[in-house]
Amino acid sequence: MKLKTTAVLIASLLLLAGCDQAEKSAQQLMGKAAETAKQAIDDTHKAAEQAISDATGGLISQKEPSDEDNEKKESSSQEI
Repeated sequence: MKLKTTAVLIASLLLLAGCDQAEKSAQQLMGKAAETAKQAIDDTHKAAEQAISDATGGLISQKEPSDEDNEKKESSSQEI
């Protein structure tokens, strides 16, 4: 009976270690997915600005981001 109990305990520990590793891997994948999504959004925004500039012949110029805008951008890009 001791052998069965020991085997069950060892199997439980291995299962928990596997779950912990799976959680870490999932967190890494989520981080990479979030970064990829952010890059796609930034690229799309840049392309949209270029398209507007081309369509208007440069009549509408980009405003320089103010310090307040920079702070908002920094706070919105922080990781969860």
